Amino acid sequence: MLIARRLRELGYYTEIKGYNESLENIKKFNPDGIILSGGPNSVYDKNSPERNVSELLSVAPVLGICYGMQLIAHQMGGKVSPGHTREYGLTEVSWNNEVHHELGMSWPVKHKIWMSHGDVVSALPENSRELLKTKDHIAGFISKNYMGLQYHPEVSHSEYGKEFLNFFADWCKAKPSWKHEQVLEAAEKYVLSTVGPQDHVLCALSGGVDSSVVATLLTKVLGAERVHCVFVNNGLLRLNEFENVMAAYKKIGLNVIGVDAEERFLTALSGLADPEQKRKAIGKLFIEVFDHSIQHDLAPYKDKIKFLAQGTLYPDVIESVSSVGGSVTIKSHHNVGGLPEKMKLKLVEPVRNLFKDEVRRLGADLGLAQELISRHPFPGPGLAIRIIGEITKDKLKIMQKADDIFIRSLREDNLYNQIWQAFCVLLPVQTVGVQGDGRTYENVLALRAVTELTGLFTT
Repeated sequence: MLIARRLRELGYYTEIKGYNESLENIKKFNPDGIILSGGPNSVYDKNSPERNVSELLSVAPVLGICYGMQLIAHQMGGKVSPGHTREYGLTEVSWNNEVHHELGMSWPVKHKIWMSHGDVVSALPENSRELLKTKDHIAGFISKNYMGLQYHPEVSHSEYGKEFLNFFADWCKAKPSWKHEQVLEAAEKYVLSTVGPQDHVLCALSGGVDSSVVATLLTKVLGAERVHCVFVNNGLLRLNEFENVMAAYKKIGLNVIGVDAEERFLTALSGLADPEQKRKAIGKLFIEVFDHSIQHDLAPYKDKIKFLAQGTLYPDVIESVSSVGGSVTIKSHHNVGGLPEKMKLKLVEPVRNLFKDEVRRLGADLGLAQELISRHPFPGPGLAIRIIGEITKDKLKIMQKADDIFIRSLREDNLYNQIWQAFCVLLPVQTVGVQGDGRTYENVLALRAVTELTGLFTT
């Protein structure tokens, strides 16, 4: 994801595919360049993700990063050997002076980069030249139509990493044509080509950036009379969130109804402690609530409503599958799975291929207030996954009040916009404390404030 984000930031539209994506689909995408990403595997592992590099080279130039570099070397006549010591962390690299000058690279011959690998390329592939090296190992090579890079240019720790990615894209003769104006134009075209001229859309609102942007986009393209927004109070929202968000939506002209389903959600969550079970229970009930809204609250339009709109993002899609790069499923998302047959609705997801920062820019282009589009991410399952263990009303009250104090304090001290995400977590752990000169034995509330620097997160 980080590699794709970097390239999009540079203006190159990039998509992430599984290592086993069919050659037919890759050709259909018609890429200017292909990147084989890193991973924890060895090329000698029995179940390591393997791809025929030669067939990819028949489509476009290839860059291999970390494991991707080793895979290229392994298949193209080079040699990969087990490393005697794992190379991890900041390392200095030296570029081949001749190649560096010949290709007009815009960064110094020596600089610091971020390594993370065990195996090493011990012999260059056929018809390739050494591109750079560390004190002990080959760290990159180049041929007429492929490159290998042992370090990670996508992370902020690697100096001139973005410059290298830009260099590779330029080497592939790609044009930096992915601009935010195009994002809005593409989103509008997608909506018009997906939703029929007489069709109505049910838009599931969460109060967050993504669904708010989707609802505004759909309303702009289709008109408020065809876009029916539903905002559900699931009892897992922040303090006064339901009332505040409803007022904000009315202000920006959305056709929205509010549904109070707090008791239904708390009943569905009763006895559940596992976070994945909680996610699935919430997702299932969301669909049931929306179906009920069509049958009752939106009864006059139920025969016209053909689509359910969701604010699904690209990371949601990637984190919910296990085939991309041989990675594991990180978590399920209630807005990524299929819809029950009985709803007879199709999905419309205008921001499905966008990252969060791209959605924020799209919101700005649509004229949404900065206060709305700069809101910290808030999970679809809400406070249910910020309370470790079973959900109760008492725990929810504690979380809502604590979250309100924390976020208000950040805003008052002008720290809110410097932080990517801040939140509280109620832990099922009790500890001794002192309150009013007396001994207490209460639960622990953890506070987290996470900052993001070009994709790397620190607490």
